[in-house]
Formats: sequence, C-alpha cells, structure tokens
Amino acid sequence: MSTTAPDAHRAYVERFALALTEMGMQRMSARVLALFVCTDAPTLTGTDIAEQLAVSPAAVSGAIRMLQQAGLVRRTPVPGSRRDHYRLSGDAWTDAGVAKKESLDGLAGLAADGLAVVATDGPAAERLNQMRDFYRFLAEEIPSLMQRWRATRS
Repeated sequence: MSTTAPDAHRAYVERFALALTEMGMQRMSARVLALFVCTDAPTLTGTDIAEQLAVSPAAVSGAIRMLQQAGLVRRTPVPGSRRDHYRLSGDAWTDAGVAKKESLDGLAGLAADGLAVVATDGPAAERLNQMRDFYRFLAEEIPSLMQRWRATRS
C-alpha cells in the first residue's frame, strides 16, 4: 500500500479509476489499473486485487484479461507460488500510446471505407473525409511524440 492512511489510498484509487472510466475505460479494468499504478507491491495476484477492491475474483479475471490485451499488465512468474502474479507493464503508458496509434489507423481506415458507400459530394462524405484526415494526422504524429517522450525520459 502507501504511507498514507488506507482509507485515503482507497479513495484515491477510486478517484483515479473514475477518471479512467470517464475517458472510456471499462469500470473494473479502470479500478484494477488504478490499483496497479498506486501499489508498491512488485506483483499482485487476482486474490490480492479482489480483496483490495472488494470485488469478486471473476470481475478481476475479466479486467486482467483486458489489461493484458492492452499491454498494460503482464503475468509474471513468482518462484514457489501456485497463483498467477501480475505486474504493471514497465512502459505501460508508452505501450498504450502505440496501441492508440493502431486504433487511430483503424479509425482512419474505417472512414476511408465509408467514403466508398456515401455520395461523394454530400455532408456524409465531408464528415468522413475530415474524420479520415484527422485520424491519419494523429496516427502519423504518435511515433514522433513517443520518440520525444522517450528522449525526455533518458
């Protein structure tokens, strides 16, 4: 945990999770991610997470799976333990940015596909062109942004 009072720590984890949820993350995944960010423990088990968040192990399992798919959490071996242990990815935020680039590429492609099925001179085409161009621009900017971020970290 932290050096602050347990109630203050729990309240902060929930506040952090709420912010992630408002940004579009699923609620339980947000709570689990917030807990990982705010723990000093090198790893957490599903049981640890369920106890600290006062939720069912099944809820934790689904959240862990989603966070693993996003590259934010990794399973890690712990000698002598029979349980699965998880840890926050060492470069979780950068990994999330790379994943976001892939999503942006997908949205640009989706908009481009839409242009084939709408009238070429109507408002829908104008919106889809703008959407395609915007997401292409963002996707093109992410690699240099990540490079600049890594440079500031070294």
